[in-house]
Amino acid sequence: MEVILVIHLFLALAIIGLVLLQRSEGGGLGMGGGGLGGLASPRGATNALTRATAFCAAAFFCTSLILGILAGRSSTAGTSILDALDAPAPVTQEAPVNPEAGKSEEGSASKKSDAAPSAPIAE
Repeated sequence: MEVILVIHLFLALAIIGLVLLQRSEGGGLGMGGGGLGGLASPRGATNALTRATAFCAAAFFCTSLILGILAGRSSTAGTSILDALDAPAPVTQEAPVNPEAGKSEEGSASKKSDAAPSAPIAE
């Protein structure tokens, strides 16, 4: 998987470089070459860059698919996120807010008078 990832990164850099070398008007590198025939002419350079970009893009697409498939296979979770939505939520029982709520009024009234108030009292 690491080898494919490195190839994927090199392809990304190659695509960036090839796209930056091309002219937006379709004129290629703009190199004028008389004696080298069709390869070094502006049209030949454009065709070579276009083909190289298309090849790198196709290879980048393939490595993207391969990396996605490999990541899916090595995933430890065998279920989908949507499967978790169908499962009922676990029921939790909360503790009572006032633990003395079940006691008699007489016992709790005497304890409340001895304790400090929870909020300051305005005088």
